[in-house]
Amino acid sequence: MISFGFDSTAGTILPIVIQNVGLFSQTGNSTPVTNTTSEQTLIDSGVGTLSVPANTFIIGDAFKINMLGHVTCQNNKTLRIRVKTNSVVLGDTGVINMPQTNDKHWSLDINFAIRQVGVPGVASICSAAVFTFSKDASNAFEGADFVTIENTNFNTTILNTLDITAQWGNASVANSIYTNILNLYKIY
Repeated sequence: MISFGFDSTAGTILPIVIQNVGLFSQTGNSTPVTNTTSEQTLIDSGVGTLSVPANTFIIGDAFKINMLGHVTCQNNKTLRIRVKTNSVVLGDTGVINMPQTNDKHWSLDINFAIRQVGVPGVASICSAAVFTFSKDASNAFEGADFVTIENTNFNTTILNTLDITAQWGNASVANSIYTNILNLYKIY
């Protein structure tokens, strides 16, 4: 995307290249994670890719994900959201004690920054996220967040494929979460 800015020194208008580059856009609702305690993906098919080839990351690479969806939950049940590449956990909301929600909206905004590249023990990625949702009582927002530095198991010398999962603490048809929109951008 090109925007334009004014260069006060030269007195001219110059093009400015915006860094946001779309990498993936989900094109359908994900399969609901419901009636199970198994960790399952919140991602469905789409256009683009959620994978980064081996030896492609460089120090300073930065990415952003915006996710939106629907959640239904019985009062005082637990939900956990994890962000992974392959089987390496990049971030975890921990166990969230959920209030009663009936077909309410949720959002998850995640930022990633590559700090070091290489094999496990050398490579480093910082991940930060905010998960928010509406509850039935007063339609108020609640949520969870995290900031995690993963520098033990992260490996940039292999193919990295992103996954975002949900896991309920108890199996019930009354507990369900799915994604309507997921967009992944490279922001630097």
